[in-house]
Amino acid sequence: MDIEDNSSRNPLLEECCEDLFGIHLDPPDRRDKCEKCKRPAVVCWCPSLPNPPLDIKSAIVILQHPAEEKRSLRTALMLQLGVTPGKCVVYKGKRFPSPKNQAELEPILNSPNSLLLYPSKDSVPIECVMAQINTDQDERNEEQPFILVLIDGTWPQAKAIYASSPMLHGMRQVKLIAAGNSDYIIRTQPTEGCLSTLETAAQALSVLEKRAELRQLLVRPLHTLCKYQLDNGAVEHQSKEFRIKNQQYPKQIGKRLNRLLNYSTICRPEAREESMMNGMDTNLQQQQQET
Repeated sequence: MDIEDNSSRNPLLEECCEDLFGIHLDPPDRRDKCEKCKRPAVVCWCPSLPNPPLDIKSAIVILQHPAEEKRSLRTALMLQLGVTPGKCVVYKGKRFPSPKNQAELEPILNSPNSLLLYPSKDSVPIECVMAQINTDQDERNEEQPFILVLIDGTWPQAKAIYASSPMLHGMRQVKLIAAGNSDYIIRTQPTEGCLSTLETAAQALSVLEKRAELRQLLVRPLHTLCKYQLDNGAVEHQSKEFRIKNQQYPKQIGKRLNRLLNYSTICRPEAREESMMNGMDTNLQQQQQET
């Protein structure tokens, strides 16, 4: 016969057990999400997308670092939804092509009409390449669409992908010159000239398609996203370059950031003009000293 020992009862333990047994096994209801952008409905930027999606001649291939997919504030999806379905394709990985996508991606990377948008030492301004390509196509009396290839990730991630993907090195490589400052003002950029994936593609497409309005139309969702964040407590981020120039950067400048700052300066027309003027002044001073 069991005898209940009231002296051994622990009221606190019993209360905790009751609370534990009262927990529902079903997950709590979450906020409604948009089926397109997968963001909560209250912060959906889909109404700012081009409607209907923009019909472009060029194709876009995004080589995306796996870590980029986890970011809540990313712009590659805006690009995918902003153009007609199938015109923008995303491949994920840290090296391209990989065994999973080699059969599909290798012909794209080897195509003479593919342009890798990456600021390597071999890249040239996209406007210069366009002039040469248009001349060649006019001579052959044919016009073929371009394939714009971009690397999506932070600057170190993009650099690592490029370094580990030898096939990218043999592509025709282009860069943007004086494309302006980024509108992605809620995310810190390394330099004044760094753009998000969306802005980079939109600017390049405006050149490839000879349609200046493409950048404004494609970047509207980014403006909506930034406005919502700023209205709800986010602060506008200045680039690292701006903070360094104004003595607001709290850390020591590393070699990688220093190289990026130097590259950004070289790319700007006003910087090149200033450099030329400085060079002329130096030569003039040397001539005066010699005489």
